[in-house]
Parts: sequence; structure tokens; C-alpha cells
Amino acid sequence: MTARLGELLVRNNLISLAQLREAQEEQRRSGQNLGYALARLGHISDQEITQFLSAQYRVPAVDLNEYEIDGDVLRLISKDVCAKHKIIPVSRAGSAIIVAMADPTNLHAIDDIKFLTGYNVEPVVASESAILGAIDRYYAMPEVSYDEVLEGFDEKEIGVAEDEADVNIVELEKLSEDAPVVRLVNLILLNAIKKGASDIHYEPYEKKLRVRYRIDGVLSEEMSPPLKLKAAIASRLKIMSSLDIAERRLPQDGRIKLKLGKDKEMDFRVSTVPTIWGEKIVLRLLDKSNLQLDMTKLGFEEGALKDFQWAINQPYGMVLVTGPTGSGKTTTLYSALSELNKIAHNISTAEDPVEYNLMGINQVQMHDSIGLNFAAALRAFLRQDPDIIMVGEIRDFETAEIAVKAALTGHLVLSTLHTNDAPSTISRLLNMGVEPFLVTASVNLILAQRLARKICGDCKTEIDVDPQALVDAGFREDQVKGARVFRGMGCKSCSSKGYRGRIALYEVMPFRERLKEMVLQGASTAELKSEAIRLGMKTLRMSGITKVLEGVTTVEEVLRVTAGD
Repeated sequence: MTARLGELLVRNNLISLAQLREAQEEQRRSGQNLGYALARLGHISDQEITQFLSAQYRVPAVDLNEYEIDGDVLRLISKDVCAKHKIIPVSRAGSAIIVAMADPTNLHAIDDIKFLTGYNVEPVVASESAILGAIDRYYAMPEVSYDEVLEGFDEKEIGVAEDEADVNIVELEKLSEDAPVVRLVNLILLNAIKKGASDIHYEPYEKKLRVRYRIDGVLSEEMSPPLKLKAAIASRLKIMSSLDIAERRLPQDGRIKLKLGKDKEMDFRVSTVPTIWGEKIVLRLLDKSNLQLDMTKLGFEEGALKDFQWAINQPYGMVLVTGPTGSGKTTTLYSALSELNKIAHNISTAEDPVEYNLMGINQVQMHDSIGLNFAAALRAFLRQDPDIIMVGEIRDFETAEIAVKAALTGHLVLSTLHTNDAPSTISRLLNMGVEPFLVTASVNLILAQRLARKICGDCKTEIDVDPQALVDAGFREDQVKGARVFRGMGCKSCSSKGYRGRIALYEVMPFRERLKEMVLQGASTAELKSEAIRLGMKTLRMSGITKVLEGVTTVEEVLRVTAGD
């Protein structure tokens, strides 16, 4: 529809070919639809597009901003179906349902709605941005404030002894199942999902209880519940995670599975740690529906993606992904496994923990307490006729040695390490005790990555930047000339932060023959990095600068997540 819309608008002289190309470029940068890009650039309004489509397909147009849709009509079609087809039900007339559509020629959507509702479908046309806005408006979860939930608490009834050793477990269980506590915990979890948080931090201090969300990699305070609730909230979270609420002196790990409606589930990985003021609990949100397994959409540049795909399609050898915790290593590895997941391949993974379940892949959860660690799992895999092995992390010499031997005996091995960049991974393996000749014989490619926040598409604005500041940040002289730099000004869509979503920055280092020779000659990390750049490797900073020039992220964000070259 997008391509056809552009052609139709040009053919009918509503926009010029140059304007279409400019809008397509804006669309590629922002990820928004073509109509939105055209309207944002001022080439044509949403209303004009709607009227044009109405006349083109002889279908009535509707302004959704002036329409009040009845709740009974909305319940006929789920939010997921509306978002999938970019439609929204408007009203019902006898045996027919009137549906606003961005593309009234989409017969697949019409058949889908007819099958799901049992009603005949009468399409009307509305702009895509108006439909998406209406979906957000009408299908949003009802807003419940923390203050409303906390009104249900009676301070006199909720009192927990200061000395945690004296807490009565039976009383604690009762408190944690008290309706207001249950509502408050559910609200904390649901708001985290709604705001797209990756982690929830529940933190007790001497005179304060704090809940923080990590959104797009940055922590911000969400709320501060009454201090007297600290034991009740902690116990409720532990009961939901099937943890021992009587044990408050040792760390514990668990999992919560939350059902959201008919088809959607959200997993929370739960970790507790005893602090001097009570138990700190961190919940990692694992939303499989948001797991991006399409490599072309992860943020790879064209050359880097070709190198990475070449490496993972080799019959044997090692591919290593490096970066700090929370840098997206798991997503990159799962994307690679998803591409390799074919009937002809036996794939086994050793993970700690298993974050997402992937059909067709044999995933093994590590249990150090019973001796099932990465090394033990690797040994077992080698007796299971494997083709591809994924090791969650190479932490020690034993795991590194078995992984290298597996790579040398006809298996493809994928794994992660915690290093700052791709070249320093070689030094890390050598420091673990792996012989240089084994490293050069086994490693195919090393990839380092970071996650940078993306500029919000709704408030993205071009700004003026001092050229010297760009040079200081690592831009080349030729990149500074004519560079267009953007920033998010802050709006409702991004909670006034100017950023929404994240993109990966990649440093991809194929382990070429020249680099192998240098390792055998005892070259330093700095020498390896210099040679890798000469051979065409783009560093993390260079990758970030490319994303700035494409209008995806900001200079400040690149400086925050990458080190200078």
C-alpha cells in the first residue's frame, strides 16, 4: 500500500517525485509510514491523503478525531487485529460492521474481520496515523494511579516489626495477599509493561522504599510506596515467583509468568538480594513478542551484516559476541540461531538463564548447585551429535578450552564474553590460558555491541551543532560538511524524554589471516585494533556516528555508550 500510495499521489500531481523521494528517505530514517512522513514534511496533509483515497476507491472518508466509538463495537475486534491490519471498528449497522481502514483494498483484512466477527464489513477510509492514534486512545488500559491503589490501605492495620528476625511468616503471607497489596504489585508490573521497561528495581532503604524502571537502558524513579509495606510487597513478589518467603538472608532466583488477555504472556525473571534494610528485588521483563529475530532490523550496517552472516554460516569455528550486561548480546545470538534453525541442524544451547523458548532448539538451563555448568553442558552436547552449539558465556579456561576444541572438530560454536571491544576479546582468551595457535585456528569472527536510544519519531527536530564539537566526538572532516543532526524535543509519546526505543551499534571484526599472523607474533590489542580498522572494521564509535548521520540517534547518546577511538 505504501509504495502504491506514493505512486498514486505523484500520478495525480498531489506531490512531486522529488517530494516522494524526500518522504521515503524520512520514512527510512524515522521508521514511520509514508503518509506520516509526507505530512510531517508539509508536502500534503493527512486530510488530503484521506480525501484522495476516498475518491480513488469510492469509499466514504471518516475523521476519527470527531468520532466517539462505542465500547461494544470496540469489543468486536481485538487491539492486536486492529494493529495488525491498521483498522478500527467505527460502528455497527444491522448485520454489518463499519470499519475505518488505511487501505480499503486490503481484502485479506476484510476477510479476517468477517471471519472473526461474523459481520459483513463495510470499509471507510481514514489516514494511517489517525487509525493508530485511535487504537492507542480506545484500547489503552484504564489509567489507575498509585494514589488510588494506596487509598485502599489502612495504615493502622499494616504494621511490620522493625526487626525482620521477628516477622511472623503466617502474618506476612496474609499481608502479602491483602487486596490492596496485590493491586499495588499488579499495577507496578502492568505499568512496567505499558511503559516498555526492561527491568523493575524494588529497593528498600532506611527511610524510603523506591521503585525504579529501566526504560531504553536508563533508570528512572517510578514511585515511592509507604515504607511500612516493604515486607508485604517483597513477600507478594516472592510468592508470585514461587520463592521461599521465610528465607531473607540468602539471594534467590525465580520466575513470574503473567497472563495478559487471551493470547499474550509476559515472563519476569526475578532476583532477590538481602541488603541491610531489607531485600532488594530486580525483575527482568522477557517479552517474546518484542524479541526481534530479523537480523536486517537489528541495526547492522550492510557490510557488517554480510560479515556476520558469512561467519555464522560456516560449517565450523567460533563466533563471539561481546559487550556489557544489557547490551543486547542475547538478542543477537537468538537472531543468529533463528536464521540457522533448520531441520538439517541439531542445535543445542547452554544458557544461564534460558530467557526465551525457541522451537526447534534444545535449550539447557544451567544449575551450578548440582554441577551443571557451561563446561559440563558442553561435554554432554559433544556426545549428542551436534551441528551448532551456543554457550551462554565463556567465563573460565575449562569452558574456553572445550568450546575451542568443539570449534576445531567440525562444530559451529556461538558464545559471549564480557570485553569492551572486539580486538580485546583475543587478549581475554589468551589471558584465560588458551594457546594462541588454538585461538587463531578456531575463531571466525568477533562482534562487540552496545544499545543506543533512538530519537522519538514524533518530536524529532533538526538542530544546529558546532562543527568542532562533531570533530571532537570523532566525526571525520568530510562527515561534518553538510551533516544533519537531530534531537527529540520531548513529547507525550516519549514521556518528554526525546528518546523512544533502542538501536544496536555493532563493531564486527572478521578474524582475517593478517590478524591471525599478528596474534601468533604477540601483537598488542591496540595493534590488532589499528590493523582491523585498516582492513575495514567500523568501531563502535564509528557505528554510532553513522547512526547520528542517519538521524536515528543523537551525538550525546553515542558519547554515552561508546568510547573514543
